[in-house]
Amino acid sequence: MAVIDELIREEGNGSLSFGNYSLSEKTKKSGFEHNGDSYKIKTFNEITKLEKNGMFVYESVPGTAVHEFKADGEKVEFKVEGEQDAQITLELEQETEYIVYVDGVSVGEMKTNLGGKLNISVELEAADIVSVLIEKK
Repeated sequence: MAVIDELIREEGNGSLSFGNYSLSEKTKKSGFEHNGDSYKIKTFNEITKLEKNGMFVYESVPGTAVHEFKADGEKVEFKVEGEQDAQITLELEQETEYIVYVDGVSVGEMKTNLGGKLNISVELEAADIVSVLIEKK
């Protein structure tokens, strides 16, 4: 897989792919329509951030490329790649417990804070691409 040159796109399976960690300057694209929602992406080598209808969805530091991102009320799943390990923040339900899997291995249960934020670390340096699954407990 590779960076998303068009910054954000819809995949054939209805998922979203977004982000380009190879850019040296912050690049934005807004007004991307998907399933009746409007998305905005900001991405470059230091950060990748996705918003849906003006609300926070995903952020990684440093920047990443995310493939086949799907989210519903019960789970979030995606594949991620980058040049170095990343800290990923997702907006989920507030004060809710989730089970987090990285490359099919459970890394434990985590609870979102009052704002619904969930933070995970993903080791990307030694891997081409890492799959992430977050399921509501």
